[in-house]
Amino acid sequence: MATNLRPGRPQPDDSALLTTPFTSRSRAEEVIDGVDLTGRRAVVTGGASGLGAETVRALAAAGADITIATRRPESAEPLLRELSALGGAGAVRAHALDLADLTSVDAFVRTWRGPLDILVANAGIMALPDRTLTAGGWEAQLATNYLGHFALATGLHPSLREAGSARVVVVSSGAHLGAPFDFGDPHFERRPYDPWEAYGQSKSADVLFAVGARRWSADGITANALNPGYVLTGLQRHVDDATMRAFGVMDEEGNLKPLPYYKTPAQGAATSVLLAASPLLEGVTGRYFEDNQEARTVTPGEHPQGGGVAVHALDSRSADRLWDYGTAALRGDVVAG
Repeated sequence: MATNLRPGRPQPDDSALLTTPFTSRSRAEEVIDGVDLTGRRAVVTGGASGLGAETVRALAAAGADITIATRRPESAEPLLRELSALGGAGAVRAHALDLADLTSVDAFVRTWRGPLDILVANAGIMALPDRTLTAGGWEAQLATNYLGHFALATGLHPSLREAGSARVVVVSSGAHLGAPFDFGDPHFERRPYDPWEAYGQSKSADVLFAVGARRWSADGITANALNPGYVLTGLQRHVDDATMRAFGVMDEEGNLKPLPYYKTPAQGAATSVLLAASPLLEGVTGRYFEDNQEARTVTPGEHPQGGGVAVHALDSRSADRLWDYGTAALRGDVVAG
């Protein structure tokens, strides 16, 4: 199998994968049971609902001080009221952040003061039906899911370094398996736009970001990516009813009905929380997890039922190339669209 891999790519070695005692059905609060995060500061993007809200609940219950970064801070009010009534929980607040708008990201970074222990890059959009560009000319899914988070993390790098032992958690997706990052045409200027290919590419970029962040290990910063699994949340808001019915998760009356292998939001957030705060992940960086375990590497043409991480997403050379591309974009040296 290794003969099909290009030089510089990681070799599949299941024996070296990190394992934990948790399962695909473990809940977010279970994976850090007994962990005290008092005094630790966290930012969770998209933390007002869905997987982000469950991530916030678990980290706050462990004592962390959390900033929910969301486009509409008012949407976090119900969660803020809930957690303020929870005895022993860390302080939780909401702050405006639009990942598709780099001026908004810069404004968030400029207001941050002091160390940052945990950054959970959770927010995202999926399967926009039409090719949509941001003001900077980036395809919207790539801009939101990858570039906005890249800008946020690099902007907050001094604060992550100040923490001394910080973690960056990047929520990716199994959709990355079929969509390598296309350096020749990342914004679908020449190839036909496909909503799912664009989404998958953005999620490959997310894994490559975590791999590329190995350059921060000397600063005490680790970064890992994950697939939360199948969960019904607001992420599906751009998917039409016909497609949802074809997936088998919507009935004829429009009611959502998760399939047996789907997770609850609390189960889907478990791997995010594990990577953010579990002692089991101390010092681990540049890896990809699913179901609370490190995922096995999948080679081209392999389509396992159990998921896995694509070779193209762990390629260190692609990770470095994407890091340079993202850095150039933040400087204004990359003109897209």
